[in-house]
Amino acid sequence: MLVKTFGSAVYGVEAITITIEVNVTEGLHTFMVGLPGNAVRESIQRVEGAIKSNGYYMPRTKLVVNLAPANLRKSGSAFDLPIALGVLGASGQLPDPHVLKDYVMMGELGLDGSIQPIMGALSIAIQSRRDHFAGLIVPAQNADEASIGNSLPVFAVSHLREVIDLFKKGALAAPAAPAVAGSGDDLRSDLLVAKADSGPDFSEVKGQEGIKRALEIAAAGGHNVILIGSPGVGKTMLAKRFPSILPPLSLLEALETTKIHSIAGKLPGHIPLITQRPFRSPHHTISSIALAGGGSIPQPGEISLAHNGVLFLDELPEFTRNALEVMRQPMEDRKITVSRAKMTTDFPASFLLLASMNPCPCGYRNSPDKECSCPPGAAQKYINKISGPLLDRIDLHLEVPPVPFAKLSDSRDSEPSSAIRGRVVAAREVQSRRFSPYTEVIHCNAQMNSRQLQKFCRIDAAGESLLRTAMESASLSARARERILKVGRTIADLAGVTDILPEHLAEAIQYRSLDKQDWAW
Repeated sequence: MLVKTFGSAVYGVEAITITIEVNVTEGLHTFMVGLPGNAVRESIQRVEGAIKSNGYYMPRTKLVVNLAPANLRKSGSAFDLPIALGVLGASGQLPDPHVLKDYVMMGELGLDGSIQPIMGALSIAIQSRRDHFAGLIVPAQNADEASIGNSLPVFAVSHLREVIDLFKKGALAAPAAPAVAGSGDDLRSDLLVAKADSGPDFSEVKGQEGIKRALEIAAAGGHNVILIGSPGVGKTMLAKRFPSILPPLSLLEALETTKIHSIAGKLPGHIPLITQRPFRSPHHTISSIALAGGGSIPQPGEISLAHNGVLFLDELPEFTRNALEVMRQPMEDRKITVSRAKMTTDFPASFLLLASMNPCPCGYRNSPDKECSCPPGAAQKYINKISGPLLDRIDLHLEVPPVPFAKLSDSRDSEPSSAIRGRVVAAREVQSRRFSPYTEVIHCNAQMNSRQLQKFCRIDAAGESLLRTAMESASLSARARERILKVGRTIADLAGVTDILPEHLAEAIQYRSLDKQDWAW
């Protein structure tokens, strides 16, 4: 008897519906076809154990399990559940096995029939609704995630017996896990209500008013930043407080971010939807594959896990050259293409790069407190560990000075993150209205393309003269010019004005410290 069940496989950040055909006929042996990976091949042993431990039998005739489309490799253990139900249906142990084809089901089986959680439940749920299935059966731990923004009925199960009972008793009329979101692609806005933030706050930072101003600009426009300063001046402290001034995730951004973290298995079990912008801080020993993503079945790397958030690289020159160079294309295209022999996958990678570094190997070049012990040219050699094209893609180069003792001993609190965040959110709202007519998704000024740059970053004759002088004196590239204009646009948005004025350009130009030809000498 031939029975069809349906599962789903995740490739990149999207899911593809997989048809599991189970046929029980006369003969011997069990065959698993359709490019199954090792974990899928082993599922027969788990399925047999789960079926027998629950009082059912495993057919001893010829058993063929086909996973279609057969040209795509299937990996992971989440196909256990649809295979088990297919075996029970094909062997006549279910009253109406043909109803199985109306549902997508996924879950790893234990030998006792317990069902373990899966990865990528949100992507699977979205694709199941697009394919007009009657419902989705997932492990109980994934039910809330699968229900977000999805009108498809979701059934939460924790044991094989529960699934069998659903089909035997007709209990599928009522979902075991009611949807937590509205209909269609709409998400409940209350899921994104900001929680009280007890994390690091800018009110704890003494001094560094100029750096905080620059970080406010970076947050408002989504601009990349590098902090340069001696050890102990507060680079890492400022970076850790940067998320506290970022605008909240929009509904679309939250959904995108949750999908990526779910696929990577990084989604906390008690959180169905990521509501805070990611802040990823990998160690400098990270490999290029871990940063960019990869594997035989490509998985998202750190730059994709930082999508819609911040990628913080502390001590940037200490990262390997290969690891840093893989970021060049994603920083421009906001996605990364991972190519392997068996497949090519695109992952989103729209992140804000926040980096820090010392000005020289010893760390004390230009320090007023300690003399630099590096030989001549060492600072330039240290800077050269970071390629020019990568530095060119960083909008704000900020030299972080030491904080005077008088500021450190001041007991008064500085401006809190909430006040700075209010201005950032107001500037982002201006940008949201500006880019709303465009079909492509643009969240901030840093994501403007050349056409939008020409339309929204026009400058007058005085500004053109100022920019020309800066480019000629510092030998700036065309890309650096675009970055200055985008930063100038953000400064104008923060000021609440329509036009980019010369003073806005002047402030944007001063944030290009590393473009000065004599900087490291």
